[in-house]
Amino acid sequence: MEFRIINIDDNKLREDIYTSYCRSFPEAERRNDDQFISLFGHPVARIFSITDEEESVGYLITWSLSRAVFIEHFEIFEQFRNRKYGSRVLATFSEIHPRLVLETEPAHLDKVAERRVGFYDRNGFEIIDKNYRQPSYGDGKSALDLWLMTNYKHDDTAELIREIYETVYGGL
Repeated sequence: MEFRIINIDDNKLREDIYTSYCRSFPEAERRNDDQFISLFGHPVARIFSITDEEESVGYLITWSLSRAVFIEHFEIFEQFRNRKYGSRVLATFSEIHPRLVLETEPAHLDKVAERRVGFYDRNGFEIIDKNYRQPSYGDGKSALDLWLMTNYKHDDTAELIREIYETVYGGL
């Protein structure tokens, strides 16, 4: 399994990822076209194509924080789901970046959210904040009540949230 950083010139792959991103994440939970394109010029944002045996199976959108990597979006493409790719991605990516942070919908929201929280739990993540509020992605989009999870022990949730807000959502 490999993680290849996508750049603005990778037109086909960039378009394939963006199409799947728009199909998989509700509008309130994602960046618009211009915001997505701006990720390619941001010094701490990365879009990784996840490949297995030369085939693109998904992607990660990440941000380098001072003491961790924040996973903003993570998707295994539909045709590759239920093959343990998600667990393999998290295990392999955490070998490269041992301190990971992510947001997820609260388990009580629906069965899909409950399964997703269970998936992250089985893969070494713990809920650190059940009152986390993801800032709005822009005009006409609402802030979202989510849970914040990490795969490491940390000592200052408030500082971590401040850094996420400033780094990931500060330019919106």
